[in-house]
Amino acid sequence: MALLQQRKQELISEYQVHETDTGSADVQVAMLTERISRLSNHLKSNKKDHSSRTGLLKMIGQRKRLLSYIQKQDNDRYRALITRLGIRG
Repeated sequence: MALLQQRKQELISEYQVHETDTGSADVQVAMLTERISRLSNHLKSNKKDHSSRTGLLKMIGQRKRLLSYIQKQDNDRYRALITRLGIRG
């Protein structure tokens, strides 16, 4: 469930912190969120795909750690990011 290069560039340009940013925590969280949503849709139709489910859980854990890091650094940036991504309802 890898992201296409074009979609990846769109996410980077949308969530980058500064002009040359390609790997900040914000960008990583946005990419993980995109991959998680795609994999969740895959698992809805393929319920017995346990290896993909394991990968999904690992991605969710990684996103949680990155969000925790952002929250410790700047709580306002954290709130803005989760609102933009539409996570944690």
